[in-house]
Amino acid sequence: MFIDVDSYQIKKHGQNAYGDYFISKRKTKEERLIAVLSDGLGSGIKANILARMTATMLLRFVEEDIKIKKAAEIMMNSLPVCKERQISYATFSVIDCDEDGNVHVVEEGNPDFVLMRGHNIIEVPCKEVASKSFPNRRLKMYKFKAELGDRLIFCSDGVTQAGLGENKYKLGWRRSGLVEYLERELIGRKDISSTDLSKRIVYKAQSIESFSQAKDDISACVIYFRTPRESLIFTGPPYNQDKDGYYAKIFDDFDGKKAICGGTTANIISRELGRFVSNKPSRPAGDLPPTSSMDGADLITEGILTLTRAMEYLDNATTKKDDAAGDLVDFMLSSDVINIMMGAKLNQAHYDPALPIEIEIRRNIIKKIADILESKYFKKVNVQYI
Repeated sequence: MFIDVDSYQIKKHGQNAYGDYFISKRKTKEERLIAVLSDGLGSGIKANILARMTATMLLRFVEEDIKIKKAAEIMMNSLPVCKERQISYATFSVIDCDEDGNVHVVEEGNPDFVLMRGHNIIEVPCKEVASKSFPNRRLKMYKFKAELGDRLIFCSDGVTQAGLGENKYKLGWRRSGLVEYLERELIGRKDISSTDLSKRIVYKAQSIESFSQAKDDISACVIYFRTPRESLIFTGPPYNQDKDGYYAKIFDDFDGKKAICGGTTANIISRELGRFVSNKPSRPAGDLPPTSSMDGADLITEGILTLTRAMEYLDNATTKKDDAAGDLVDFMLSSDVINIMMGAKLNQAHYDPALPIEIEIRRNIIKKIADILESKYFKKVNVQYI
């Protein structure tokens, strides 16, 4: 199974900082995902600092293999309590799961998470543990096995308390309102992504508020266990020319979306598979070489220039244009697992002093792209050299 994770949030109306904080980390070698959603007391900068500190520390604890229960107890016993309101300065939900479906969840103060199987809710029993320092504060601990297609939905109380005091929602939207919404929403959208579902939850909660103005920070996180969407990117010729046929066979046999980055690479695949490469018209929006097409390939682009530009677009999405690099970014982001097959033969043209100084050798560009995809977009990236 692949663990598709994302979150969405909006700030409390009139504030310039989020009072909630979400952070996650995918440990690729362990096929494991750790995520934390924290809600700082109040709103604005102070709440942001409290939530960010809580979430970051919890993630680090669990990442360093401190048991999730112990990590949560450390945080619960460390966080001070507001003297006036007698509640914690930050609440949290911690999720530690793997691709076999083993899930551990610990919550303190946040609304209870929701497990959806298809469009039906599954109630998960929990074990409660009282804080040693503050007996009125309790950890809720869950341990269960997720199935293919399951979704876990976590949120801050900005979701469950949306509309509080309004005629229709005197007690707020509540968890029951969220569950009813999810049951309806997932009937016709069984393949909806974590990104889209988290946005829909937040926008729905916001719409319940008077004048759609959030009275609190509203955050939702969705974790979706599903069949992975895999893609393959070929770039650069093999170190040994005798490997050209093997290189082309790997490409042809791959079951998933396929892209080629580099004219030499495309020519090798074309020659070995006996397929014709045709150029597509240039687009006015970009200065990059145009894309090409070939039977069996979903995308063909120029090599190092396009990869470099794609790396820039991934790092700063606001710069993305309608060009070959933009197409490559869309190709990568539409996949969960991105396999990159990189030929290890060096191209002397990349060392031409007449070329722009920002062009780096292919190996470094691929490493940076892989790092950005994993850290910023939660993708799983496998790089193989040949």
